[in-house]
Amino acid sequence: MEMKITFPGGKRVNAEMGDIVIPTDQPQEDGGEGTAPTPYAYFLASLGTCAGIYVLSFCQQRGIATEGLSLIQQMEFGVDADGRKRLSRLTFDIMLPAGFPEKYRNAIVKAAELCTVKKVIMDPPEFVISAHMTQAR
Repeated sequence: MEMKITFPGGKRVNAEMGDIVIPTDQPQEDGGEGTAPTPYAYFLASLGTCAGIYVLSFCQQRGIATEGLSLIQQMEFGVDADGRKRLSRLTFDIMLPAGFPEKYRNAIVKAAELCTVKKVIMDPPEFVISAHMTQAR
């Protein structure tokens, strides 16, 4: 699997996967134009949406109505030993709609815990970064 990262101008950086382009930008106060979420915002969103797809699939597989179903993600930040702000805790609250079967309350939490993004963070991959000269044409 490959993703190409491109630089369309300013502080924008795009991730391209086939025909899909995921645009990013920086806020105006950081020199960007604020035209798209920051990469970090996408990272945070990937955690919530990953848990969300497991919650949604859980309900769909059982024919449980999803109207009124939502997931609230709260982020808490602390300061590390070097004085830098860091993400220290994530809390996910699954907001169950009226009529949600009580017998599935614990099971839907277990479904959200299956999030692949969370699993990668819990067992991080090796990062290998290198630089290469492009071939002159």
